Amino acid sequence: MSPLIEINGPAFVGANTILIDARGGQDSYQRYLAGHLKNAIYADLDKHLAAKVTDASIGGRHPLPPVKDFAKLLGDWGITPESRVIIYDDKSGAFSAARLWWMIRAIGHKQVQVINGGLQSANKEGVKLSTDIYTPTPVKPYPVTGDYKGTVDIDEAGAAAQDESRIVIDVRETPRYLGQTEPIDLIAGHIPGAANLPYVLNLDSDGKYLPPEILRSMYNDIIGNVAHNEVIVHCGSGVTACHTLLGMAYAGIPEPKLYVGSWSEWSRRDLPMATIERY
Repeated sequence: MSPLIEINGPAFVGANTILIDARGGQDSYQRYLAGHLKNAIYADLDKHLAAKVTDASIGGRHPLPPVKDFAKLLGDWGITPESRVIIYDDKSGAFSAARLWWMIRAIGHKQVQVINGGLQSANKEGVKLSTDIYTPTPVKPYPVTGDYKGTVDIDEAGAAAQDESRIVIDVRETPRYLGQTEPIDLIAGHIPGAANLPYVLNLDSDGKYLPPEILRSMYNDIIGNVAHNEVIVHCGSGVTACHTLLGMAYAGIPEPKLYVGSWSEWSRRDLPMATIERY
């Protein structure tokens, strides 16, 4: 199953499909109430897709929720191992949609997709919006064995950035990576040795992912001879990094890893930082 779904007309949701609106942002629930895809469940980044932050220096600004809590949430949303899950946001997947896609994949669920182009794409294809609040039928917690797969911690990320056989890719905007500006975190710069590939380069002018072959070429240019399972991706807080992880899956690049704490954790640990490009 492709990680992206193309909307080609209003009838795209089949039987046993769970649709999730993951637009995110402070006014996201108000936007959801104003109009969302019919029968879409509302997902909130801070409430549903991240643990409560007590200290951003441990886990960053959006640490993953305990896997047992996430398994219960999926059950509350009616998701079983047989469910097909379709997620969207209104930022071309770059806000919470790709994050939720990654989380669901990381606990072992395979049938999950993100709408390519997001809500705007659905609107263009004539999918009507609804203002009805959809209440799913809860089921048992999703059966999860083990923790989220495909993550690295701060120590591994730092070591990998200094290892020529591995690569750490920072997907934040280049001015943030270079330390020229930092609108969110305490210190500007990047992890020494990390390369920069802004996530916005994944998209075309219509807000859709570039074709897989173009993405694959772009990623391989920066990955080089590094094994795909030695690729680590991060951003500011482990959210937009998932946009590139989604793009890599779409491009057929398997098993890259996520540094969840990302710059929001690193920058609060009094660790070395860099402000020049890796290459």
